[in-house]
Amino acid sequence: MGHWEKQAPGVMELPSGRLVRGRGLRQGPAAAPFPTYGVYLLGKEPPDVPWEAHWVKWPDFRLPVDRPQALAAFREALERTATGRVELVCNGGRGRTGTALACLAVLDGVPADQAVDYVREHYDKHAVETPWQRRYVLNLLTEA
Repeated sequence: MGHWEKQAPGVMELPSGRLVRGRGLRQGPAAAPFPTYGVYLLGKEPPDVPWEAHWVKWPDFRLPVDRPQALAAFREALERTATGRVELVCNGGRGRTGTALACLAVLDGVPADQAVDYVREHYDKHAVETPWQRRYVLNLLTEA
């Protein structure tokens, strides 16, 4: 299926060496190579895409509506990074996307209290925009 290139825009390397792409819908349509799986972190149903996708209902500047479902989606996304190109997407590509990337980092072994800093260093220095998004990452595995 193929993987992302490490230097491609929006691609973040997890500690395991797996690659995942973060993206904002406002930046326009996905560029080739296209993802094989996408997780869309939006308050309303995402646009149709020609690859397999999962919608996590997540209003802007808030938290996922169904947290167990979100955690399951993050676990599935992490698993799929082993064999394909996975992207996490919200409107702007920073708040919800950054939070979800931090959750993947926690699932990949980054201590929860370091995950936001990890994403800010390896993805976008403005990722994870609100205090409650930071708390969500910190408590990801204790709330599950």
